Amino acid sequence: MNKYLKNVLSEVKKKNSAEKEYLQAVEEVLLSIEPVIDKHPEYEQIALLERMVEPERIITFRVPYVNDKGQVIVHRGYRVQFSSLIGPYKGGLRFHPTVNQSIMKFLAFEQIFKNALTGLPIGGGKGGSDFDPKGKSDGEIMRFCQSFMTELQRHIGQDIDVPAGDIGVGEREIGYLFGQYKRIKDVYEGGVLTGKGLSYGGSLARKEATGFGLVYFMREMLDNAGMQSLKGKTVTISGAGNVAIYACEKALEYGAKVVAMSDSKGCIYDKKGIDLELIKEIKEQHRGPISEYLNIHKKAEFIERKNEDSPIWEIKTDIALPCATQNELTLNSAKKLVSNGIIAVGEGANMPCTKEATEYFLKNNILVAPAKASNAGGVATSAIEMSQNSMRYYMPFEKVDNKLNNIMVNIFTSCKSASEKYGLKNNYVAGANIASFTKLAKAMQAQGIV
Repeated sequence: MNKYLKNVLSEVKKKNSAEKEYLQAVEEVLLSIEPVIDKHPEYEQIALLERMVEPERIITFRVPYVNDKGQVIVHRGYRVQFSSLIGPYKGGLRFHPTVNQSIMKFLAFEQIFKNALTGLPIGGGKGGSDFDPKGKSDGEIMRFCQSFMTELQRHIGQDIDVPAGDIGVGEREIGYLFGQYKRIKDVYEGGVLTGKGLSYGGSLARKEATGFGLVYFMREMLDNAGMQSLKGKTVTISGAGNVAIYACEKALEYGAKVVAMSDSKGCIYDKKGIDLELIKEIKEQHRGPISEYLNIHKKAEFIERKNEDSPIWEIKTDIALPCATQNELTLNSAKKLVSNGIIAVGEGANMPCTKEATEYFLKNNILVAPAKASNAGGVATSAIEMSQNSMRYYMPFEKVDNKLNNIMVNIFTSCKSASEKYGLKNNYVAGANIASFTKLAKAMQAQGIV
């Protein structure tokens, strides 16, 4: 390994030894940009990498709220403002019991590169809490969101830091957060949060954007590899949230056959093809378990999850779209997918494939659409929502979707050009890292030592 890279990586591991997710994200980027570092020895002189891997700011705070039993419950809140090199910090809020500083830092670090790929003026950040909305009443969720925003409002603004939703933070939670921000600040500042409801400043196509964008990227990747299109391909999609649901919708629109989807309890397998409207009813309307699918489709199968390897990856498929959470697709699952004849993997979640799984796919010439690129549709459309808020003008669905499509085509082209420039052929994982890093490095050089 390049000596400079090796020293930086060693120092990062020493400083952040307990943060495995963050170390995984940093190592993946640093290892793949080695060809660029070899050509730019001047980066070491200005400590470019050392600055790039250190967050500008990490904010940690207490979040107390009162549950329906009158008990005071205390959670921990985070906001990692990682990089404002190319714009205000931008990235989602995650409410999930697994949230910790390592996960927040990894997500914020990934966000820098993802946002750079969109070509839009947005920096990288991420936040959230170890609060779990599952099983909570609307009143409990509202009180928690209000408490969370009472602290967060000190650190955000439409030209400073613009949060959005993520796991556990949907339109309901964004509404409660926005209402509290407006109450405290006594101003309507629409661009301070994205993913808002359509009735108070949200954008059409925002809910669909990450899933649609994933499929747009997959379409370009398959076409470039001579595999033509998604038409007639069998697809399995992990997760059953916005990303998974709308990736399914767009894949079906392109003629694919989606046969499996999942949640944390297991997966449903329907040989005839997933009934997407039923999935939407279960997950969007009454937030039930995906196993309820069998109440209507008796011949479908529910496969219970028994360990870290989701059973969805044991199903024979042409294309796998992991859209649930980080490190959900392990080396063991990757081996099963390859042995079953998979041709492509599209990351809809953030870093859903483990390092070993990604390496195994690439070694076996499986096309991989990396999350930094294929998952960028959501934040790109969030930036479009910010623009609409600033203009006090709202675009029709088709116009936003067309802009999203063009952005995803441009992202694919950037990844392809970067990978080809350094002789990496169809390695879009490296291509995404190199393309985004190159843009960030130029911005850092231009702004001096800050």
